[in-house]
Amino acid sequence: MSRYRGPKLRITRRLGTLPGLTQKLSKKEGKPGQHGNTDDNNKKITEYCLRLEEKQKLKFNYGLTESQLYRYIKEARRRKGVTGVILLQLLEMRLDSICFSLGFAPTIANARQLINHGHITVNNNVVNISSFQCQLNDIIGVNSKSRSINLIKNNIKNIKLNYQPSHLSFNNSELKGKIMNYCDRNELLLQLNELLVIEYYSRR
Repeated sequence: MSRYRGPKLRITRRLGTLPGLTQKLSKKEGKPGQHGNTDDNNKKITEYCLRLEEKQKLKFNYGLTESQLYRYIKEARRRKGVTGVILLQLLEMRLDSICFSLGFAPTIANARQLINHGHITVNNNVVNISSFQCQLNDIIGVNSKSRSINLIKNNIKNIKLNYQPSHLSFNNSELKGKIMNYCDRNELLLQLNELLVIEYYSRR
């Protein structure tokens, strides 16, 4: 299945706030679809439905395909530690997630576009792969071209989201960020129960 390119507010109305997908808020209330505004209190929500929705949150927020997300699940299982936390750390160490957290782009989708167009560097080398897995002490910067610098400065100026996680340090004058540590689970903007995502894939 290819990456989702449809209406974003439709997804946020169904799943809740997804900061990595869009910062816009829908004027409509209720879930999308024919029965979205019906108030059916007798409708039973199954455990599978809860797990599916949590998985969809992760998938849409980080802009992943189904196969990409499953590969991250398998990698998280392989490593020692709490699988759910390791999964989130792997996703937060993606280059597009780092650029979003540093404020280079208003969404992860926009950060992916900046990377694909060669505006972002890792340790002074241009990297155009958005899924690039960053490491501790990596320096994330901006291409020395004036177009890249102006674009990032404009994004930083216009982004309304005030978010600076403690695992990253940022030098505003040089437009460079450094990865100091792995992300803290409590600092994530996405409201998610990662245990349900692990349970969703437990039979695969």
